[in-house]
Amino acid sequence: MAQWTSAMGAAQLARLLNSQQDRPAGPGTRRPPAYRGLADGIRLLVLEGRVPVAARLPAERELALSLSVSRTTVAAAYEALRSEGFLESRRGAGSWTAVPAGNPLPARGLEPLPPEALGSMIDLGCAALPAPEPWLTRAVQGALEELPPYAHTHGDYPAGLPALRTMIAERYTARGIPTMPEQIMVTTGAMGAIDAICHLFAGRGERIAVESPSYANILQLMRAAGARLVPVAMAEGLTGWDMDRWRQVLRDAAPRIAYVVADFHNPTGALADEDQRRRLVEAARSAGTVLVADETMSELWLDEDIKDAMPRAVCAFDPAGSTVVTVGSASKAFWAGMRIGWVRAAPDVIRSLVAARAYADLGTPVLEQLAVNWLFSTGGWAQAVDVRRDQARDNRDALVTAVRRELPDWEFEVPKGGLTLWVRTGGLSGSRLAEMGERVGVRVPSGPRFGVDGAFEGYVRLPFTVGGAVAEEAAVRLAAAARLVESGGSGGGEAPRTFVA
Repeated sequence: MAQWTSAMGAAQLARLLNSQQDRPAGPGTRRPPAYRGLADGIRLLVLEGRVPVAARLPAERELALSLSVSRTTVAAAYEALRSEGFLESRRGAGSWTAVPAGNPLPARGLEPLPPEALGSMIDLGCAALPAPEPWLTRAVQGALEELPPYAHTHGDYPAGLPALRTMIAERYTARGIPTMPEQIMVTTGAMGAIDAICHLFAGRGERIAVESPSYANILQLMRAAGARLVPVAMAEGLTGWDMDRWRQVLRDAAPRIAYVVADFHNPTGALADEDQRRRLVEAARSAGTVLVADETMSELWLDEDIKDAMPRAVCAFDPAGSTVVTVGSASKAFWAGMRIGWVRAAPDVIRSLVAARAYADLGTPVLEQLAVNWLFSTGGWAQAVDVRRDQARDNRDALVTAVRRELPDWEFEVPKGGLTLWVRTGGLSGSRLAEMGERVGVRVPSGPRFGVDGAFEGYVRLPFTVGGAVAEEAAVRLAAAARLVESGGSGGGEAPRTFVA
């Protein structure tokens, strides 16, 4: 019986391998043999999760043709991977990827670092900050006071608590977007909202247009749902969307869904202007595409000059609600542990989403809904988000200063909001930086996690989750990881130091 659970085609694997671009070797630097470079490339793809564990690899002859190398090179690379525990083979069944005993399974998303590892590892993998106290505690206490009447019911509210749906609708109305409670469904975070939307609108094999780069966990969610992702490159710098490319993709590919983050885009931090929003809604309407607008970062403006210049929401340009489905969440603006999200859409869409919930998660925890409703109704939300902005702004400024000092060749533009910095790494491989970062005590996600088919190898994402001395130490460790990449990983690197913030 074969031990593989999926298959990787030769052309697809070659495309992923060709996306790995390192800085050219300096004078006197010896390049590894071709088979060693190929083995290292496949190993990195497995460690990054871009080639799944237990994926059947193409036959030696097929991969050799796709890469324009000799079959001997591929055979030697496969043998090296087998000896290191990254490949298993059986006569008649082929070869499939594996991980050596004792190694953690690679994750396709950006899973949080286990708490026990925080003493020696600086975690730049997860773009989430600690809770803005005392507002979390006050919200939970307020929720407990409101709980008794609900405790006498079945507690099953597939569309969300009526009080919270009404409050969210009123918040949209206050922004100049008239909204009824019937247009709101409360979900388990933004991920739960987008998962429900994808299952409703895009069956397996349907096209979904996504920004390139885009949020890694959403890309993986859509892949797992069987979607065919169509990447649309962002405009240069922080200027938002390239509308010529969007119009072409919507016209030619006719995707069922388009997913965008208009406000402080994850990972780049870009902010789409009002004209782009209006034109994208018009183009999506003409193409018959459902435009999913992710607003999870919309309240995280960090600079005062942008506070009063924020563009209107994407759904403001679709008053009938026929084209735009909006997703919001408490997880980024407040706390990742508060798994409350919501969908704003036309009432018939909300009814369909609610009906489908009977076969998914049934509903969202009542106590957390009451906590968010308490925050919205008492003014605690605004005060808590002010705390969050101050934290993120201070962290951003500290990280920018430290990276510019320690890694002057790295390039980035400083966003005016959001939680992430998108960094071009001076020609170094983002995948190898992530690997070497683990050796020196800093965890950083590489660019390809945010792209489709291996794009953005020369980037990493740095979130505004650490500040002060920790940000300075993170930059020092990133610089150490960069030196290891430049030297080919020799020397073993420094052991991570225990760091107490």
